[in-house]
Amino acid sequence: MQQPLETNYTARTTAEEVIKNSRLHGKVVIVTGGSAGLGLETAKSLAKGGATVIVPARNIRKAREALFEVENVVLYPAEFDLNKRDTVELFISWFQEHFHTLDILINCAGIMAIPYQTDSLGNELQISSNYLGHYYLTKGLLPSLKNAKGARVVNLSSRAHWFGPFNFDDPNFADTRYDKWIAYGHSKTAMSLMTVALDMLYQADGIRSFAVHPGSIVTNLSDSLTDEEMRAIGAITASGERRFTSYNDENKTIPEGAATIVWCAVSSDLDGYGGVYCENSDIAKVALDESNREGVRPWAIDEKLALKLWRETPVLFR
Repeated sequence: MQQPLETNYTARTTAEEVIKNSRLHGKVVIVTGGSAGLGLETAKSLAKGGATVIVPARNIRKAREALFEVENVVLYPAEFDLNKRDTVELFISWFQEHFHTLDILINCAGIMAIPYQTDSLGNELQISSNYLGHYYLTKGLLPSLKNAKGARVVNLSSRAHWFGPFNFDDPNFADTRYDKWIAYGHSKTAMSLMTVALDMLYQADGIRSFAVHPGSIVTNLSDSLTDEEMRAIGAITASGERRFTSYNDENKTIPEGAATIVWCAVSSDLDGYGGVYCENSDIAKVALDESNREGVRPWAIDEKLALKLWRETPVLFR
């Protein structure tokens, strides 16, 4: 299934364009990271389509300010931190007390290219925030997703998965020299593999899953990068403003970056599909070499590796 559908969308397509003909009234959606950047744009777009959008957030005050007066959005009233397993479990319990079904789960929150840190259990922080927290959240919400009888899970991956396969031998960089970009790519490979495993294991329960490369977008995700690093990727202006100086198939605005997320969440183009990696509001091609940096590398959609990671995650990590 990992073959482009040749949709009519482009890198310039926005989330608003994707959602404009969708009728999502009665649908229940969760968006992690839904109070900033791509997650906020995604939450607002789906809410505009009529869905009830639940946003769990680490900083409730900031989330309340960001979502002020956005209709159809429910802000979870307690702390939600993907690095703290207990807050994830409390959110799952709260959600299941208030809602019977979950139609769309969008695992969008994350961090990028930070100095070496660990969570309270000792897991490297990027794998903890980007993958582990979402792994346990998704597992806990499986009964609600099954109840929808036609649910979708959208997982944020990244072109950074090109940095390499998932490191089963040393997933927390205990004995491997830490590189912030390798670690970020490692976590995004894991998200793509989780997508494949979910689809294989729960397709019969009506759950389909999709991995997304949204493009390169300047958001608070890049806060840990220096001005020199931003300048090297063309993401800082002469006046020092952090934004791209030009846009192309890879560099996008926030509305353009959210388009593929929303497309995977709602588009009928994907009916009957699942377990695929998507970009530019289409299924991506498989990249068999590095001659053209687009598409998905084979190690990120390998079924055996996907099932291995899904089953061994509780053993590989603390």
